[in-house]
Amino acid sequence: MDQLTYHEGNFHEGNPMIMGPLDQSFWFATMIFDGARAFDGVMPDIERHCERCLNSARVMGMEPKETAQDLVELAADMARKFPSDKQLYIRPTYWSGQSDSLWAVADLTKFLMVLEVAPMEEPTGFSMFLSDLRRPAPDMAPTAAKASCLYPNSGEAVRRARKAGFDNAAMLDHEGNVAELATSNLFFVKEGQVHTPRANGTFLAGLTRKRVIGLLKDAGHDVIERSVTYDEVASADEVFSTGNYSKVIPVTKVDDRDLQPGPIYRKARELYFDFARDEGFKL
Repeated sequence: MDQLTYHEGNFHEGNPMIMGPLDQSFWFATMIFDGARAFDGVMPDIERHCERCLNSARVMGMEPKETAQDLVELAADMARKFPSDKQLYIRPTYWSGQSDSLWAVADLTKFLMVLEVAPMEEPTGFSMFLSDLRRPAPDMAPTAAKASCLYPNSGEAVRRARKAGFDNAAMLDHEGNVAELATSNLFFVKEGQVHTPRANGTFLAGLTRKRVIGLLKDAGHDVIERSVTYDEVASADEVFSTGNYSKVIPVTKVDDRDLQPGPIYRKARELYFDFARDEGFKL
């Protein structure tokens, strides 16, 4: 079994047909989701992921009936149905059901959770360049939610990066500062100090990002959240990313400049996985 979906009290393997063509979210893209991980017998920060999922649904006008604890317990129950050596991606999802409303209808809120086998990317590093696409400002899109309608922006940035010969892309905000990478949050190191773009509402300040900032600070590192230019990233001593899908991985090429995974990146990755295995929700 590689995929398992929960919907309305039932479990389905594979890719079940659940959303209908007349569902409001199918038509008007109001669906939200969150992403968490299960690996090595733990689900790190699963409680925070579930709380964020519920908040995203409310931002989009939906009313979840479940609590965060309900979602945590369901994720754990589903994860235990897989072999313990599998790395899993956990995706609770809310959407609005059948309606011709332009906005999500609260009392038509629908829920599912899907778990799938999804090995984490090996930390060999990836290349990046500067995208010509920007992240939307908070007065342009529902940036406070992890909403599906925001992701074509990310996907198109990655598609253009791949076409140009790169793996990923840095994206600017509406003010011309670096927001994040197309698929994850961005950190860089200069002269021993760690820097990351200030969360200004144009991007999702990720839970892995927040966790890594706290772990690095507790370990005695300076971590500065501020406005960042692309030139600063391009000239950095180290660059790395954080995100739920691959956790902490290095950037090994910025434009035409090669980089090596550095000591602070290695420490960040070590600290994160130590935290995950010691303090993550145990399966």
